[in-house]
Amino acid sequence: MGKALEGVRVLDMTHVQSGPSSTQLLAWLGADVVKLETPGRGDITRGQLRDIPGVDSLYFTMLNANKRSITLNMKSEQGKEVFTRLVENTDVLVENFGPGVIDRFGFPWERLAEINPGLVYASIKGFGPGRYADFKAYEVIAQAMGGSMSTTGFEEGPPTATGAQIGDSGTGIHLVAGILAALYQRTSTGRGQRVQVAMQDAVLNLCRVKLRDQQRLTRGPLGEYPNESFGEDVPRSGNASGGGQPGWAVRCAPGGPNDYIYVIIQPVGWKPITELIGRPELADDPEWATPEVRLSKLDKAFALIEDWTLKHTKWEVMDELNAHNVPCGPILSTKELIEDETLAAIGSVVEVPHPQRGSFKTVGCPIKLSDSPVDIGTSPLLGEHNDEVLGALGYSPEQLGELRTAGVI
Repeated sequence: MGKALEGVRVLDMTHVQSGPSSTQLLAWLGADVVKLETPGRGDITRGQLRDIPGVDSLYFTMLNANKRSITLNMKSEQGKEVFTRLVENTDVLVENFGPGVIDRFGFPWERLAEINPGLVYASIKGFGPGRYADFKAYEVIAQAMGGSMSTTGFEEGPPTATGAQIGDSGTGIHLVAGILAALYQRTSTGRGQRVQVAMQDAVLNLCRVKLRDQQRLTRGPLGEYPNESFGEDVPRSGNASGGGQPGWAVRCAPGGPNDYIYVIIQPVGWKPITELIGRPELADDPEWATPEVRLSKLDKAFALIEDWTLKHTKWEVMDELNAHNVPCGPILSTKELIEDETLAAIGSVVEVPHPQRGSFKTVGCPIKLSDSPVDIGTSPLLGEHNDEVLGALGYSPEQLGELRTAGVI
């Protein structure tokens, strides 16, 4: 069965995480992704956080699966000639350099569109136009400036970063949506276009419910938040859901750092919860029976639930609550996730062979298409596909040898 993006050629000039996460998704969906790297060094993450000396790091391998790698010195005239030929034969060019880097190589958008009018040129930057445009951005900076950190953590504590990489990988997923939209529009117009996503904008999009609450706050306190007082900003509210259905993480046996389960109290879930915790009389008690009266004492409601969960493991609690259709989710550690048999069975965590490090585990493709199955391959070695890719562009073995001698590839 064919792949969804079979025949789409992607020139991947990205590095670190935000860009590679985007192009890896395109590769998983069947695009031919050619990663262009600096000769001798490549993507900086090949050597960052190494666990095996001299071998590509997991940081790199887990973000660059299913790609091919070529090396090219973009500062040389010969390198520019090779790059021009690559662009001529590319559908999508993706980069996440600092502002203006590609322009300084001599290839602004206008020049790229002249070389290939059908090119989709996709970029990730830290910020959009304006005051912050030239600022450097990293994962947690994007979280800080996109609304995530100010609303994450407990009220009495400092702003807190989330472990989910919403600044980097979150932006990469947004970029995929833009690329696919541009490719679809090209089918009717025949023209490529510029696609740009700012990390700050992506985080802001993911934090939209907090901007919702900021506007609600002008009309009074936020009743579904556990905070006793409110200022001018949406506060940090710990593990409260902040939504229409209250939730909280409660402790379980035997009391380890991740022995918690997140429980949501829906109106229809209150009666079965009271029965499970051994307090059935609370189901009809006027002081507890409705969401409205429970709202002012959610801390007490979850304390009652926790008195029960402390006697059971999070897995036992999960089974009991799900049997009564009560939404819940155990807090899963990274060790539990990487060893989870269910996730392995459905391809959410996969084991991939690597020519140097042996096998390693990585995340599987989160997008499931019925007619386009995804096979997770390994990441490429640096320059592994120089001859293959450039040979397909018409470079002879002799020419490739000359480029290699000159340090172009």
